[in-house]
Order: sequence, then C-alpha cells, then structure tokens
Amino acid sequence: MLLAVEADRAHTVEEVAGRYDISRNHLNKVVQTLVQAKFIRSVRGRGGGISLALPPEEINLGDVIRASEDNFDLVECFDKETNTCILAPVCGLKGPLEEALIAFLKVLDSYSLHDLVMRPGAYRKIRKVLSSR
Repeated sequence: MLLAVEADRAHTVEEVAGRYDISRNHLNKVVQTLVQAKFIRSVRGRGGGISLALPPEEINLGDVIRASEDNFDLVECFDKETNTCILAPVCGLKGPLEEALIAFLKVLDSYSLHDLVMRPGAYRKIRKVLSSR
C-alpha cells in the first residue's frame, strides 16, 4: 500500500521495513517474490529502490496472494503425496475446507490494490499514518 500511496518515488527496502516495523530480511524475501511476479520493480544502486510495476488498478489481491504463498494446503490431506492422515478416506473436513479456500480466494480476486488505498477517506489516512513513521 505504501508503494501505491507514495508512487511519486522509489522506496528502499530498509525504509519500508522501518516504516512498517517489520524484519528487513523478511521484507527482502517478499520483495524478491513480488519482483519475480512482476507486481513491483526493483532498481539497484544510488537512487534505486522499489516501486509498483503496474498501476494499482491492475494489481489483483488474489493474484498477489497466490504469487506470495507456496501452497494453500490448509491441512495435511490437501497434499496427496505427503498425506499420512488415517482419517483421510472417511473425513468430512476436507470438502468444507476446500470450499472455504475457494471462497477466500474469490473474495480477494474481487479487489485490487487501488480498492484498498482509494476507498473513501483511506488514501489520506494511510498517508498520514505512513508519514508519521
């Protein structure tokens, strides 16, 4: 969201980590994933940094989550190759969990980054919070 509301310049990973009070190492991994997925761009060197590679309207939240997660195996039986659960053949939990996962992703698919930062009053409030950090 920072890259969307402060799109006028590139931001360093160190700056973003500090403003959000998160681990720089973790953020580096997230940035690498988002660069590979072509949601953000990264420029090295003096004057470099990270910025959005697409307009916020074109960055779908469901796509970002799918690119960011290795898998969506909510329970062991979702992975047939590694499943050792003895209840798998008779368990009724897998179906509802699969249904919930589909619904979860469907909701995220209905939003863009633009929707998050441009909802009424949000842009100004987000900028205010981020400017204090």
